[in-house]
Amino acid sequence: MGKLRRRSLLIGGSALFGAATGRWLLQPSSSSGPAYPEYDSYSAANGNILNDASLLEPTQIHKHVTINSGIDSTFIHRVRALVIEARETRKPLIAGTTRHSMGGQSIPENGIALTLLQDQLVADPATKTYKVAAGVRWRTVVAELDKIGFSPAVMQSNNDFGVASTFSVNAHGWPVPFSGCGSTVRSIKLMIGDGTIQKCSRTENPELFRHAMGGYGLVGIITELELDMVPNTRLEPKFEHVRGEDLGTHFVEAMKSDPKIEMAYGRLDVSLDRFFQDGLLISYRPTEDQQDIPAASGSGLLTQLSRYVFRAQLGSDDAKHFRWWTESALSPMFVGEATRNSLLNEPVIALDDADPSRTDILHEYFVAPQRFGDFIKACREVIPASYQQLLNVTIRYVAEDKDSVLAYAPEPRIASVMLFSQEMSARGEADMRRMTHALIERVIALGGSYYLPYRPHASLDQLTRAYPRAAEFAQFKRQVDKDLIFRHRMWDRYFSKL
Repeated sequence: MGKLRRRSLLIGGSALFGAATGRWLLQPSSSSGPAYPEYDSYSAANGNILNDASLLEPTQIHKHVTINSGIDSTFIHRVRALVIEARETRKPLIAGTTRHSMGGQSIPENGIALTLLQDQLVADPATKTYKVAAGVRWRTVVAELDKIGFSPAVMQSNNDFGVASTFSVNAHGWPVPFSGCGSTVRSIKLMIGDGTIQKCSRTENPELFRHAMGGYGLVGIITELELDMVPNTRLEPKFEHVRGEDLGTHFVEAMKSDPKIEMAYGRLDVSLDRFFQDGLLISYRPTEDQQDIPAASGSGLLTQLSRYVFRAQLGSDDAKHFRWWTESALSPMFVGEATRNSLLNEPVIALDDADPSRTDILHEYFVAPQRFGDFIKACREVIPASYQQLLNVTIRYVAEDKDSVLAYAPEPRIASVMLFSQEMSARGEADMRRMTHALIERVIALGGSYYLPYRPHASLDQLTRAYPRAAEFAQFKRQVDKDLIFRHRMWDRYFSKL
């Protein structure tokens, strides 16, 4: 058997930002026509419900508008008209792309939901930057940059999501040693509440830039972004077995000892009888041969086959043991080199559960590397006692975030991205709320934080302790958006009370 050009025999993409589901989330009660018309809307009279990737946030909206045109005067006019309409009717307005958030962060209750689906990209190899329309998805970025030998510096670890959405949640990936995607964004163009477009960067309108980065769309609608790109390279993996408690510190030590590492992530054994005892660090370095780099590919059939093993873990330690064996013992023997772009070019839908009685729910926690062992202890005390089915943990390194006001990594952190399969029932939701609250409390006690795009189970007190500048953020939002045009369910539940 030849070497496989993928990150693992069991693709870990489902346990990254966004749910492992590809279900379309707008559910009009009566509509016809194409799913993505250039400009389409549905009125509330038709009983439109908008949901997100959790499938647990069905929300009545006033109307839904989809725009898939490029950036031109007509596009700007349409977006500005929606801002004016929202201000005059006092209905909230929020823009998004795929709505893979999990707690209403992209849903305006009884408001106007704007979906941007675009494909406009212009790259400049001389400056190693590229400009994109807000609604461009990462799969387009990877495909277009791949043609000229480049790769996005940081993107989410799946290619389904919109670039502006990634900036708006400041999502991170597994290229190292970066912070969130926002750290690689040079500038944005932002339409604010008065309908004007402001160019924002670290030197021009810097406060708007810092509040829009990881600001969940609450300060305006991003229309365009300029980001860093890096050379696409051929990479080869290295697998290291580590005690679960030591994975965080070993991750940092590995990067310090070898600056050639370009991408890295970790795994933990999630079987209940060996819960988090064993860890695995997979790091990628450039190969000696960088000639004739092949075009970016995906995993194709391999991902589909891995889905069955991944889903078999539900309620089965035997299946979890088998999956861990494939990752920790089999993968090092068969997984070979891959291009940077191929490693990034994975859709989140690949591991969709396809079970109407369950949904995939993500958690993400950030702790200092030296507190990772304490985090492991907290997880052992909280998670196994719940009803929840933990299927995967991906470990990442996130460098210090020097820009965003709502920074989840104000210092270097180890990120733990957890994928749970949750029963879609009142019991399942109540148990998830209890477990999440307990985990967040333990993480805050360790000086850490949790990620905001997921289920709204944290208390307001927990949010303000994890994000001490939350009140400052809310105050700034009220200053630049005096009519509170840009609102969604997370604003209503949390920030509106600060």
